[in-house]
Amino acid sequence: MSSLKERVVRHSPSRGPGSPDVWGIYEPDTGSIQYVCADPATRKAALIDVAWNFDPKNYRFSTGSMDQVLDLVRQNGLTVEWVLDTHPHADHVMASAHLKERTGAPNAIGAKVHEIAALWEEIYNMPGAFDPARDFDRLFEEGETFRIGDLEVQVMLSPGHTLGSITYVCGDAAFTHDTLMQPDVGTSRADFPGGSAAQLWDSIQAILALPPQTRLFVGHDYGTATRDTPEWEATVAEHRAGNQHVKDGTAREEWIARREARDATLPLPDRILAALQVNLRGGRLPPAEADGRAYLKLPVNRF
Repeated sequence: MSSLKERVVRHSPSRGPGSPDVWGIYEPDTGSIQYVCADPATRKAALIDVAWNFDPKNYRFSTGSMDQVLDLVRQNGLTVEWVLDTHPHADHVMASAHLKERTGAPNAIGAKVHEIAALWEEIYNMPGAFDPARDFDRLFEEGETFRIGDLEVQVMLSPGHTLGSITYVCGDAAFTHDTLMQPDVGTSRADFPGGSAAQLWDSIQAILALPPQTRLFVGHDYGTATRDTPEWEATVAEHRAGNQHVKDGTAREEWIARREARDATLPLPDRILAALQVNLRGGRLPPAEADGRAYLKLPVNRF
C-alpha cells in the first residue's frame, strides 16, 4: 500500500473519444501532485505542475521528480507538446525551464502572472526582477484554447489562491490546482499576497458547474487523520455531494468566514520565499554573481 512518504504514480485512463489519459505523480516532500495529460490517439502530452526538488534546509536543488515524470513519458511512448503550470507555486519550485530545455516543448502559465510578479517585486524590493514574457512562451488569458494532440484544452481563470491561478479543462479532465482539495479535506488556502477567499469561492463554483462526471485533479494532498495514502482524483459529482467545505447547500459567506479563520492560523510554507523568486522566472535561478553562484533574497520581518 502506498503512503504519504512515497512517490506514487497512478493512471486515470481515457474514457473514450475526447477524453485524455492522465497520470498523477505524487511528490511526498511537498504533498504536490504532478500530472501528465495525454491524447490517446496521437500520444502527444502536456506536463502540468512538475516540481524541481528543493531542500529548504540546505538550499540544494535536485531533479528526481522531473526525471520520474520524463521516465513515465518515455515508458508510455508519449511526446511532450506542452510544459504547463497553473500558477507560481508557493510550496514547490517549478521545473518549467528545465523541462522546456529537456523536451523542446513550449512552457506556459496564466497571463495574470504579470500582476503576481509586480506584487512580489515590491515584497522582495527587486524592481524589474521578473519578466514573465521573457520566461514563458505562452501566457494564457481566460477562455483561451489550445490543443494537446487532437484534444482541445480550455483555460479557466480561477483566482483566489493566487490572483492569477488558472484551471486547464481537457475533455472530461480538469486540473484544478490549489482550489479544491480531496472531498474528505475540502479546499485550499487563500491568504497569500493577492489571494482572496471570496474569489476562491467563485472559482470553485465555476469548477463545480462543469459536467458531473468531469474528473477533477487537485494540486495537493496531505492525507487526513484516518487516511494515510495520497489521493488526488474525484468527480464534480463527488465533490458536490461530499466535499467537506463546499458540497451542495454550503452558504457562501459561511464558507468565506471559515476559510479566512482557518487561513489565519497557517504558517508560511517553508519553501515560499525561495520558490517564488525562482517560479516568477519560469523555474530559473537568479543570474549568477561574480563568483559564479546564484543567490536568493529573503525579506526579514516581512511576514
